[in-house]
Amino acid sequence: MSKQRIYIAGCGGMLGEAFYKVFSKRYKLKCTDINLNEKWLCYLDFRKYKDYFYDVKEFKPNYLFHLGAYTDLEFCEKNKKKAYKTNTQSVKYAVKISNKLNVPLIYISTAGIFDGKKDTYDEWDKPKPISQYAKTKYYSEVFIQKYSFKYLICRAGWMMGGGPEKDKKFVQKIIYQIRRGCKVLFVVNDKLGTPTYTFDFAKNLKLLVEKKQWGLFNMVCQGITSRVNVAREICKNLNLHHKIKINEVKSTYWKKIYFAARPNSERLINKKLNVRKLNIMRNWKVCLKEYIKKYYLNKKHIFSK
Repeated sequence: MSKQRIYIAGCGGMLGEAFYKVFSKRYKLKCTDINLNEKWLCYLDFRKYKDYFYDVKEFKPNYLFHLGAYTDLEFCEKNKKKAYKTNTQSVKYAVKISNKLNVPLIYISTAGIFDGKKDTYDEWDKPKPISQYAKTKYYSEVFIQKYSFKYLICRAGWMMGGGPEKDKKFVQKIIYQIRRGCKVLFVVNDKLGTPTYTFDFAKNLKLLVEKKQWGLFNMVCQGITSRVNVAREICKNLNLHHKIKINEVKSTYWKKIYFAARPNSERLINKKLNVRKLNIMRNWKVCLKEYIKKYYLNKKHIFSK
């Protein structure tokens, strides 16, 4: 029996790496991106509809995965048209393509689409985005749910994965400061969320696809936490918790650099996964330990300075 085929658009980032490694074992993949940082990637700019359509059509997939997006909140605030074109317009193209080719669409969304006024959010809470990035992701969710004939939307939390080459998020930023020799870290204590390990996310999404579970799902690691607690856990896993001091600060401390609005709470609850007994996401501390061991510990070039 021939393998089923998956076309993955925007596969060059931290999540794309995990998807490639998890899905390539059982599926035939075509992974595309504008940044060809892996030998298994082919070039495609999914903001060009005709190129996107014909490339997907030629591959004849059973599923279309749309991963790529601008995720830098400050970039999106300063470049609203580019953010919309990449994060929303391309998704509209993906919906049109998946409908034309009669294949399900899989889309990755974010916990950041809520305003953060509640402590936790499940799939029945109504989003209220407060940043340009969040708006582009939420608009895409709404469009998919309205027009896609068959879809799976999975919301991730604070993403961790990809290692020093691809991780542009919180874990790598903390490790980068440590590598530079910083002995004191200034970490916000007023931002709450749920980390999401890329490999757990990919594996749980694979389970949903194979169980033919369509619709909208929150999909984050177990255990809710804060930025400062994640930073402490990073230092602990690097065995540097006695050498690094963490100063807790308010978000206003970093407002000149991180000026985009961010929810105070991005804590998601995997309510639908739990109800359907399909939640295989592990605790975030377990995942963080695994991530650091795999990508950072015993890597001399990471802490060579």
